[in-house]
Amino acid sequence: MEQPISVTRSNFNDWMVPVFAPANFIPVRGEGSRIWDQENKEYIDFAGGIAVNALGHAHPVAVNALTEQAKKLWHVGNGYTNEPVLRLAKQLTENTFSDKVFFCNSGAEANEAALKLARKVGLDSGVSGKSGIVAFNNAFHGRTLFTVSAGGQPKYSQDFAPLPNGISHVAYNDLEAAKAVINEQTCAVIVEPVQGEGGVIPADIEFLKGLRALCDQFGALLIFDEVQTGVGRTGALYAYMNYGVTPDVLTTAKALGGGFPVGAMLTTDKFAPHFSVGTHGTTYGGNPLASAVAGAVFEFINTPEVLEGVKHRHQYFLDALNTLNAEYQVFDEIRGQGLLIGCVLKAEYAGKAKDITTWAGEEGLLALIAGPNVVRFTPSLIIPEQDIDEGIARLKRALAKLAK
Repeated sequence: MEQPISVTRSNFNDWMVPVFAPANFIPVRGEGSRIWDQENKEYIDFAGGIAVNALGHAHPVAVNALTEQAKKLWHVGNGYTNEPVLRLAKQLTENTFSDKVFFCNSGAEANEAALKLARKVGLDSGVSGKSGIVAFNNAFHGRTLFTVSAGGQPKYSQDFAPLPNGISHVAYNDLEAAKAVINEQTCAVIVEPVQGEGGVIPADIEFLKGLRALCDQFGALLIFDEVQTGVGRTGALYAYMNYGVTPDVLTTAKALGGGFPVGAMLTTDKFAPHFSVGTHGTTYGGNPLASAVAGAVFEFINTPEVLEGVKHRHQYFLDALNTLNAEYQVFDEIRGQGLLIGCVLKAEYAGKAKDITTWAGEEGLLALIAGPNVVRFTPSLIIPEQDIDEGIARLKRALAKLAK
C-alpha cells in the first residue's frame, strides 16, 4: 500500500478555499479532553470542536457504535428507513416535548427545515401574507442563505444580497421590541435560549415566556435554536427545560453526534403534517451511521450523572476563572450556562479575544471566541477536573502575555 500524502499547514493555503484561518498546527490524534498535533505536542481541549465533542475525543461509546454500524449498513437513501434512525427518533421524542423528528446533517440544515416548515404552516393557515419571521440581533443560525439571513449578524450575510426577505431583527432580551414586530403576519419567531456566537448571552426567563405568549396570541411558531445549547451542554438535556418554556420546534445538532455530523428538527403532531411527502428532503439525513452514533451518545449523556456533572463542572470552571481573574483583572464578566461559558473582556482589552486564544494555543490550550470581546469555552461534558486545572494553568500563561 502506498504511503499517505505528506501534508503541512502551508498546504491549506495552497489547496483550500480561504474561508477559514486555521491555527498553525494540525491536530492528528485525540483522547478524552487532550489532543496531539503533528509534532506530538499535547493540548488541553476547551473548545470541543465548537460544542460538538460532548464526550471528548475517541470515546469508546461513540467509537463502538460507529464501528459496529459500519460493519452492517452505511447508507440506503430516503426511499427506505432504517433501524438506528427509528431508535434515535424514539429517544428524542420520549425525552422532549416533541412527537416527530426530521433528521439532517447539520445545525444550519435543521434551522433551514424549521424556517421552511414555519413558512409552510403560515401558507396553509389561509391568513394572507403570513410569512414574516422575527429573529434577533447578533443571533447565529447557520450559513445557508436563509439561515444566514435569519441570523442577526450582517457581517455574515451582507455580501450575498439579495437576501430572502420577510425577516425582522430586534434586540435580544428586549420583549417590548419583539411585541412591536410580532403580528398576524408572523409565521415564526426563532431564538437561541443562550446566544452562542453572539457572545454567550443567556435569555431572560421573562423574555422567553413573553415570546411564547406572543406566538400563542398570533398563531406563530416558536422555534428554539438549540444547536449549541442542546444535548446536555447547559446541564439540562435541552436548555428549554431550564426555563420551563416549551417551543413548537426545536433544532439540535453539534453535540448530538458527539463529532459525527448529524442534525435534527423536532416538532409536534400539530405541525409535522404540514411537511407532507415531497415538501422537504435530504440525501444523507438520518443515515444509519450518524443515527447509530447519535443514539449511543444521546443515551450516554441523558443520565443524571452526566447532566449533574455538567452543573458541577460549571461551578468548578467559574471558581477557577474567578481566581485567575482576581490576579489578572482581564474579564469584566463570566457568563453562560453549564459548559457553555463566555468570558467578557474588560474595555481596555476590547478586541483581544482572538489574541488570547492564539496565545492559549501556543501554551497548549484550545479555546474559542464569541465575537471580538468574548473568550468562549465549550469543552467535553465529561472533562476530568485535572484537565480543567491544567487548561486553566495554560490559560494563565496566555493571560500573562496579554498583561505584558
